[in-house]
Amino acid sequence: MTSNKPRLEVCLSPALLHLYDTKGAIVVIIDVFRATSTIAAALHNGASKVIPVATVSECIELGLRMTGSITAGERDGTIAEGLAHGNSPSEYPRRFVENKTLILTTTNGTRLLHMVQDAGTIITGSFLNLGAVCDYLSGQNANVLLACSAWKDRFNLEDTLFAGAVATRLRDQYDINCDSTRAACYLYERSGGNDLISFLRDSSHYKRLAAYGLEADLQYCATPDLHPVLPILKGNELVVL
Repeated sequence: MTSNKPRLEVCLSPALLHLYDTKGAIVVIIDVFRATSTIAAALHNGASKVIPVATVSECIELGLRMTGSITAGERDGTIAEGLAHGNSPSEYPRRFVENKTLILTTTNGTRLLHMVQDAGTIITGSFLNLGAVCDYLSGQNANVLLACSAWKDRFNLEDTLFAGAVATRLRDQYDINCDSTRAACYLYERSGGNDLISFLRDSSHYKRLAAYGLEADLQYCATPDLHPVLPILKGNELVVL
């Protein structure tokens, strides 16, 4: 029997993106550790916009042309060479980022954002703005793809856990006939939905970033609804809807 509800699917890795039809869909870019968390924090703290770019050289070049901008990003978990700031949401308090443009490049999240073609709408999601993402999606009548940035195309736990949190909240409003979505929901249910950071401490990406002394950063990223904004892509800029 065909459902009259829009569909909701989860793409577990950028390497699988070509298997999904994104034309006209709402695509949620997910990079919990840490790009989409940093985007939510910066915009909630008053940044005028975030410009996601694919390369470090593009980030530096654009920063030189734009007054009132901050060039930031990481490669393999550390601040990228040539940039002054990293991919940590705690680096962007209001006193620093308000009314400025954040130009951001990251290993996984900004790369996936540039891969999406023909979407009707692109937004970014993290635990920091979980409620805002769900509230927005619950009011739409369009297909949704929850797109996990993963780690260099490999499945990761934290992005899938977030996708499961969204799908679990919205499962009655969407047609879910997608085993990756079911798996994400099972993972979120297994976590208990409360102490997320404890569930994620055994993940490879947590261990990778914790080795750089970023445990507090990761705890920050696993805090639901700390920055309840909805970043939406307008042209090449992410702004608050």
